[in-house]
Amino acid sequence: MEKVSATVENTFKNIISHAKEYGFVFPSSEIYDGLQAVYDYGQNGVELKNNIKTAWWKAMTQLNDNVVGIDAAIFMHPTTWKASGHVDGFSDPMIDNKDSKKRYRADVLIEDKAAEYEKNGDKAKGDALVKSLARLLEANDLKGVQDLIISEKIKCPVSGTSNWTEVRQFNLMFSTQVGAVAEDSSTIYLRPETAQGIFVNYLNVQKTGRMKIPFGIAQIGKAFRNEIVARQFTFRMREFEQMEMQFFIRPGEEMKWYEEWKQVRLKWHKAIGLPEGKLKFHNHEKLAHYANAAVDIEYEFPFGFKEIEGIHSRTDFDLGNHEKYSKKKLQYFDNELNKNYVPYVVETSVGADRAFLAILCNAYTEETVGEGDDKKERVYLKLHPALAPVKAAIFPLVKKDGLPEKAQEIYKELRMDMNVIYEERDAIGKRYTRQDLIGTPFCIVVDYDTLKDNSVTIRYRDTMEQERVPISELRQKIRKATSFKRILEQLI
Repeated sequence: MEKVSATVENTFKNIISHAKEYGFVFPSSEIYDGLQAVYDYGQNGVELKNNIKTAWWKAMTQLNDNVVGIDAAIFMHPTTWKASGHVDGFSDPMIDNKDSKKRYRADVLIEDKAAEYEKNGDKAKGDALVKSLARLLEANDLKGVQDLIISEKIKCPVSGTSNWTEVRQFNLMFSTQVGAVAEDSSTIYLRPETAQGIFVNYLNVQKTGRMKIPFGIAQIGKAFRNEIVARQFTFRMREFEQMEMQFFIRPGEEMKWYEEWKQVRLKWHKAIGLPEGKLKFHNHEKLAHYANAAVDIEYEFPFGFKEIEGIHSRTDFDLGNHEKYSKKKLQYFDNELNKNYVPYVVETSVGADRAFLAILCNAYTEETVGEGDDKKERVYLKLHPALAPVKAAIFPLVKKDGLPEKAQEIYKELRMDMNVIYEERDAIGKRYTRQDLIGTPFCIVVDYDTLKDNSVTIRYRDTMEQERVPISELRQKIRKATSFKRILEQLI
């Protein structure tokens, strides 16, 4: 099979178009012309995203005896965000182009320039630029950041000019009021991350679960950030979902666990179908205020290597600050050491929407099949069977002679175990194509021979090969191929 050549830019446009056309992602409020950087997941998208979340949840809580889950509220006491540092320090450097009136994150403009150097073979120059940026941000030298943009001759992608404003900080938190009467209301925030819900519940979970250090708390939930520039489809959104785990450990053991979780998390991304050659670690030059080590797992999207997961050694910053602001003891008594201490934390944080986008980009396949006059282009989603929105589609060959009734029997039997669909419209070839486009790994065809020998034809998505299988073996065969066990067994 020969791969169809396409520019990277066109490929990403095709993926975005495919996502909408086949029920994966829709622009939010589209009938009102949409809302920038907000998206809705369609009927196939929600299944794929839920499967990704299930694969993460099982890998965290099912495979680890010492990791449990919670679901904390989005609204939290406002002092939470003072203690976490978000009120005073959760901001990005912003710059505007005076000609295009477009707004950008200053650090992203510089990082993109560094990536351009690296792509053109000058990795040393790119690395030096990133280090210069890190030093300036560490010193909060916004004038220096602006001078760096000017010296590097960075231009606005829209206007093509370097007519920039000064760089200033922009707080990313959304605020609202709580209370029935305006005068009595107080300002609270939509959480910008899910981690703090874990930290304020750390002692509740530890005591009620009789958890012994080291142990982890996992959570999947929505977070909200008023991003300066939200772009690249679902990669950077203002409302997004995180899959986070905070791992509580003894002080002094953080680097051991940091290295351990780096490898564990990389292995998970490979297990769900992302190829090793498109994944890499990227160490942070500038550390967040809470971290003493940080690394990103990056995936090579059509628009370049970008972060899909962060692993951070958060020290005792969070629990220590919550202890200080709440005036409640958040210490752990370690029987083996016979002492109290505030635990250190190693965090793993995956963007569910970014993982979704990485899986979608990786699965999107354009190829040419056949030869000579029979040559044609084929598009399909090469999704891991456990993640596919629909596991199998059941077709009667024709809509008569008892074939639909037999196909319905199989459909009703299989749907008790997995997400399957029944379809009888159009020619069989068109039905195959529709399922390829949403990534269904198996199509099951009921034909006239089925009525004689109780067997069906299974057609495989990736190879288009067909196999005759007894109906009695269908459930076991498909369940085995689409089980989350296929992912989990790669992590042990």
